[in-house]
Amino acid sequence: MSRHDDIKFSKNVSSYLSLFVIGVLVIALIVGAFLFYLYIKSGTGPLDPNSTETKEVVIEQGSSSSMIGEQLEEEGIIRNGTMFEYFLKLNSITDYHAGEYQLSPSMDFEKIAKTLETGRVYEEVLHRLTIPEGYSLEQIADQIEEQLPITSDNFLELMKDEEFIKSLIEEYPEILTDEILNEDIKYPLEGYLYPATYDLTEEEPSAENLVRKMLDATRSNSYGVYNSVDSYSINVADENKDLTFHEFLTLSSLVEKEATSLADRSKITSVFLNRMAETPSMPLQTDPTVLYALGEHQERTLFEDLEVEDPYNTYIHTGLPPGPIASPGLESVQSTMNPSNTNYFYFLADSEGNNHFAETYEEHIENREKYIDNQ
Repeated sequence: MSRHDDIKFSKNVSSYLSLFVIGVLVIALIVGAFLFYLYIKSGTGPLDPNSTETKEVVIEQGSSSSMIGEQLEEEGIIRNGTMFEYFLKLNSITDYHAGEYQLSPSMDFEKIAKTLETGRVYEEVLHRLTIPEGYSLEQIADQIEEQLPITSDNFLELMKDEEFIKSLIEEYPEILTDEILNEDIKYPLEGYLYPATYDLTEEEPSAENLVRKMLDATRSNSYGVYNSVDSYSINVADENKDLTFHEFLTLSSLVEKEATSLADRSKITSVFLNRMAETPSMPLQTDPTVLYALGEHQERTLFEDLEVEDPYNTYIHTGLPPGPIASPGLESVQSTMNPSNTNYFYFLADSEGNNHFAETYEEHIENREKYIDNQ
C-alpha cells in the first residue's frame, strides 16, 4: 500500500469514527432528552393519581413559591417542592391567594397552581358547549349532541319530563313558575336556557346538571336585567299591565328572532308594545312565531303558513304567544327592558336584513313596494 493510500485510508477511518461519535452523541442526547422529559412529567404529575384523600392546606399571606413548594412537599401533596417552584416560575405564576385549600395527592402541578392562582379548585375543561343566541330548544339539543356525549333525543325527552320540570320550578322560583306548564307550550323550558359558552369539567356530563347550569346563567343575566327595576309595565288598553318574567322572556324572544341590529331591537319592542296597547289589541303578526308553530326551519313564510291554527301563530291570535320561541341574548333582553319611545306599528326587513319602520299601514305598504316588491 502506497503512502497516498495510507493517508486516504486514515482519513476514511477518521471520518467514520467522527460520524460514529456524532451518531452516539445524537442518540445520547435524544435518550437523555426523553429521560429528562419522563423525569419532568413524573415530577409534575400527581403524587398518587388514584388517591381519593384530601388534606387541608393553609397558604399564609406573603408565602413565596419556594415556601409553597416546600410546604406542599411536607404535607404529602407533591413529590418535589423545588420542581414545583420552578414550574411556577416557568409558567409565570406569581400571584397566589392566601387561604385554606382542600388539596389532594391526585392533583398535578397545573391543577394545584391554577387553584392557588384563582383561589378556588381548578378543574380541567373536558367539554365546551356553545349555544348561539336565538336558538330554539330543538336547535340547542342538536348543538348538545354535536359537542357533548348527550344525544338530542335524550335531551328532548328530558325537556318533556314533567317531574323534572316541576323539580326545577321548586329550585328556581325566581324565573320558573307554573306558567311554563301551560298545555299549549311545546317545551316548558323553551327560552329559559341561556345562550352562551359553557365549560364542563365532567367526563360524562349529565343533561340534568347542564340544564341547571344554563338556568343559573339565565337567572344571573336575563332575570338580573328584568329585576333591575321594581316592575316592568306596559300600557294595554289604557291600563298598566305588569309583565311576568315568563311574558317578559317571551317578548324578548320575539325581538331576538326579528332583530338585525341593537338599535332595531328597541324599536321592534316598541312596535310590539304599541300593538298590544291598541284597543282592541292588534295581532303582533311576527313571522318567527308562525315558523315556530309549523316546527320547520324555512327561510321565508308563505301566505298559506299564516293561516295555520296554532296558539303560537300571532297572525290569528292577539297578544303574546304562550311562551318564548327561542333563547334571547342579553341585547334583546336589555332592549325589551328599555324599548324606544315611538309611534311605530309596522316594520319589515329588506333583502339585506335592514329593518324599515312605519307609523301607518299606508307607509308600511310604501316600504314594501320600495324595499321588497321592486327589488
